[in-house]
Amino acid sequence: MSAPLWTAAELREATGGTLEGAGLDGLEITSVGIDSRATGPGELFVALRDVRDGHDFVADALARGAAAALVDRDPPGVAPGAPLLRVGETLAGLQALGAAGRARSTARLAAITGSVGKTTTKEMLRHGLSALGRTHAAVASYNNHWGLPLTLARMPREAEYGVLEIGMNHRGEIAPLARLARPHVAAITTVEAAHIGHLGSLEEIAEEKADIMAGLAPGAPVVLPRDAAMFPRLAARAEAAGLRAVTFGTDAAADYRLLGYEGAAEGGVAQLSLRGAAHTLHLAAPGRHLALNALAAIAVAEALGAGREAFLAALAEFRPGAGRGGRVALDLPGGPALLIDDSYNGQPPAMRAGLGVLGAQRPGPGGRRIAVLGDMRELGEHGPALHASLLPDVLAGADVVFCCGALMRGLFDALPENRRGAHRDSSDELAPLVRQAVRPGDVILVKGSLGSRMAVVVRALTSASQDMRPGVREGAHS
Repeated sequence: MSAPLWTAAELREATGGTLEGAGLDGLEITSVGIDSRATGPGELFVALRDVRDGHDFVADALARGAAAALVDRDPPGVAPGAPLLRVGETLAGLQALGAAGRARSTARLAAITGSVGKTTTKEMLRHGLSALGRTHAAVASYNNHWGLPLTLARMPREAEYGVLEIGMNHRGEIAPLARLARPHVAAITTVEAAHIGHLGSLEEIAEEKADIMAGLAPGAPVVLPRDAAMFPRLAARAEAAGLRAVTFGTDAAADYRLLGYEGAAEGGVAQLSLRGAAHTLHLAAPGRHLALNALAAIAVAEALGAGREAFLAALAEFRPGAGRGGRVALDLPGGPALLIDDSYNGQPPAMRAGLGVLGAQRPGPGGRRIAVLGDMRELGEHGPALHASLLPDVLAGADVVFCCGALMRGLFDALPENRRGAHRDSSDELAPLVRQAVRPGDVILVKGSLGSRMAVVVRALTSASQDMRPGVREGAHS
C-alpha cells in the first residue's frame, strides 16, 4: 500500500499554515487538486484565485469528498468545524507545498521548455520512462506559476522519475519556476517566434528559454536544439553557467542526430545516430517533428540514466493525445472520415508541422484533405506576416481550407477560390459550416491557438459521428 501523499504534520510544516477542524491530527492526503468538479476522497483542494475565486467552490469540493481545503479566507457556505488548512495566501501556500514535495523527492527529474513541442516531448518521456520505473509527470500543460508547483505537490514519494514542463508568456517567468523545480536535466526543444508579441524578438525568446538553466547545478546536462538559429546563444548561456551541453537535431555536430525520416499516413521511420550509434526508430504517429521531439526525449532520458534499448522500445508505442495530433475515427452516415485533433495550440512551426502531417494523409474514395485553422495568438505586430507565410504549406497540404479569426482572414483571402471552404470570426460560427461540409473519406486537421477555441470544431465533428466507440481516441491527453 502506498504511503499517503501528505500527512497533517507535513502540511503544517510545508506551508506554515494552521489546520482547523475536528480530528485532523490523523489526516492523510492522497492527492492535491484545484478543480472542485474533479475532487475525490482524500484530496486537498487548493482555493486558487484565477478567472474565479476558488474559495467559492470549497463547499462543493468538501461535499464531493475532499479531505481538506487550503484557504486564506473564510469560504462561503462551509459549516463550522470543516477541515481547512489556513495560510497567508493560497498561491504562496501551493508553491511552498510544491517546494516541499521537491525537497523530499528522490526521483530523477527533467524539466522541459521550448517554443513548440514541449508537451509532446514531456509526454514521450512520461511514456518511455514509465516502462523503466514509477514516473510522475505534469498533466495537460500544467507549466506555469501554479501548474508547476501543483505537479511537484502531487509527486508521489515512491516516484523514480519526474518530468516537468515549464512555459512562459512574458519575460522573467521561467527562471523562478526552474529554481523551484531544481531538475537534474533540462531541455529546450526549440526557439521560434511563439509569444514574440510579448517578448519582441527571437533573441529575447532565447534568453527566456535559456533561463531554465537557472535551476540546474553546475556540471548538470542541458539538452539543446542544435538546428535552432539561436543555438549559439543557448550554448553560450550553458557554458557561462558551467553546464554540460548535449545537442540534438539534424546538424552533423549534434550528439543525437536525425539522419533521415520517411513518413507515412499513420507513422514514420526515423534513422538516428545516438552518440555515434546507429538506430532505427519506428514511430506510431506521423510527422518529422515527432522524430525530432523523440530525439530530444532520448537525450533527456539517457541523461537521467535510463537504459537506451528499453526506452526506445517503449517510445515506439507512443501516440499523441487529444488536442495534440490525436487521431479520431468519425463514423459518418455513408462511411468513415478521419479527424486529426491538433486543436490545443498553434504557433507557426507547429502549424507547418501539422499541415505536413495532413499532406501525408491518404483520403478515402471521394475524400479530401481539409484544414481548419484558427488564429495564432501572441505574435504582436508580426502576426499578419506570420499568418501569410503559411500559404505555401497550406497549398501543399490541404485541398479545402476553413479559417477562423481576424488574422486568418488574410490567409483565407490569399487562397485560390477552389480551396476556400469558409471564413468566420469565431469557432462557434465556423463549427457548423465545417460539420456540414465534411463527408466520408475526408481527413480533417483542426489546429489553432488555444484562444481560438478550435476545440469547438472538434466537438462539432465528433458529435456528428454516429458511433464514437470506446478506444477510438488514440493516446492519452497530453
